Amino acid sequence: MAYKHTNSKGVTYYLNSKKVTLRGGKEQTIYYFSKDERKDTGTELPAGYEVNENPRNGFLTVKRK
Repeated sequence: MAYKHTNSKGVTYYLNSKKVTLRGGKEQTIYYFSKDERKDTGTELPAGYEVNENPRNGFLTVKRK
């Protein structure tokens, strides 16, 4: 089950993750939110991270503490 967060506007988003390869060949995990719950990419909030909300538009991001 994916981590879910409801923003200040009342919209619920689900956290997803994906491993991508950067141009230099380094592999990195990216985190993003979606309005629908996805079974294949859904993930829990990793330890040491917190959810940050943009107060102007309600967009959610994940950042390190």
